[in-house]
Amino acid sequence: MQIETTALDGVLILTPARFGDARGFFSESWNKQRMLEHGIDLEFVQDNHSMSAEVGTVRGLHFQAPPHAQDKLVRCGQGELLDVAVDIRKGSPTYGQHVAVELSAQNGRQLLVPKGFLHGFITRAPMTEVIYKCTNYYAPKFEGAVHWDSCRVNWGIDRKVVVSQKDQVAPTLKNFESPFTWER
Repeated sequence: MQIETTALDGVLILTPARFGDARGFFSESWNKQRMLEHGIDLEFVQDNHSMSAEVGTVRGLHFQAPPHAQDKLVRCGQGELLDVAVDIRKGSPTYGQHVAVELSAQNGRQLLVPKGFLHGFITRAPMTEVIYKCTNYYAPKFEGAVHWDSCRVNWGIDRKVVVSQKDQVAPTLKNFESPFTWER
């Protein structure tokens, strides 16, 4: 497992080794023991799987507020996407900054998005499947969103995007009161 740090503390890119032959490949996408060896101690309780039919589908930018906040480990099972994490921890020196990483079925990369960060993505291929693990259960009363186009993310697409009504009316980052506080 290759682990890369990013410009945002705690946001990591994990690239599992792949072992391939004429049939395809095998990859271990998560191993708690190996992660502990790298100082990553997470207990996942829920797996989610989404499929977006059209190129240019945006999902996000989402979070779950404490006490139901979630760390997420995101990967692409089919297709490709630009995955984004935005720091929303009040007092953080990187508040409002983001990391954007290309995830695809081909490159096998995963993005670890910790609590205190918005998460979202835009699809770059039709029929893109996103699979992600969460450290807390979905709690509808604690879900929140920030408008996908208010965080200076270069989504890298020059066509009309497909966005849910809920995401389209989310508050902008400028008008958002974060429930997260940065801890040194």
